[in-house]
Amino acid sequence: MTFPRTLKFASLKRYFITGLLIWIPLVITFWVLSFIIGVLDQSLLLLPERLHPINWLGFPIPGMGTALTLLIVFCSGLLAANLIGQKFVRSWEGILARIPVVNTLYNAVKQVSDTLFSPNGDAFRKALLVQYPRAGCWTIAFLTGRPEGEIPPRLPGSYVSVYVPTTPNPTSGFFLLMKTEEVIELAMSVDEALKYIISMGVVPPQSGKASLPDAAPAGASAIFSSTGHF
Repeated sequence: MTFPRTLKFASLKRYFITGLLIWIPLVITFWVLSFIIGVLDQSLLLLPERLHPINWLGFPIPGMGTALTLLIVFCSGLLAANLIGQKFVRSWEGILARIPVVNTLYNAVKQVSDTLFSPNGDAFRKALLVQYPRAGCWTIAFLTGRPEGEIPPRLPGSYVSVYVPTTPNPTSGFFLLMKTEEVIELAMSVDEALKYIISMGVVPPQSGKASLPDAAPAGASAIFSSTGHF
């Protein structure tokens, strides 16, 4: 029995695409993991050369530096949690504050990290639906906080700070100040929103289904006021 040439080509194409869908996620996952482990393994350089695994085992062990890095981070947090450790951290920060350029860079990075990883903060803990880059076009953004300092008195009404990531690389994007009533809080988690953005809309969120309204919802401010932060 013979098949038309177009049918055979379609079958080969389908099999090839199916194979790609299997291997592409695996290859990218292992590539990212190997890159991260390779960077973290550089912490082995902190040890004396005679203690390197390759010297007392005869071969390198990938991941040993990663374990050492995690141990250092854990011990640092454990040390900083007591009074002596806090005093040491303040002394270290005082030294860095006296170094030009370094103090500016360190303080900026510290403020961002404290905001992002603070257990009581709201930065990147809510996914939002916003109109960007123009009215009628909708995209997913992340709540980063609210304007502070001299900015709120200069803005009419209530505003929130949002980060609009780009696709497929969410590490780049735009920082915007938007009116509270012009953003919609989504039920989806931040992880689901990131997957949706990175996949360019191919991977839909599993939880939280929101419909696009015809106009910006007038009651959006009630959503934020109910959280107790806005």
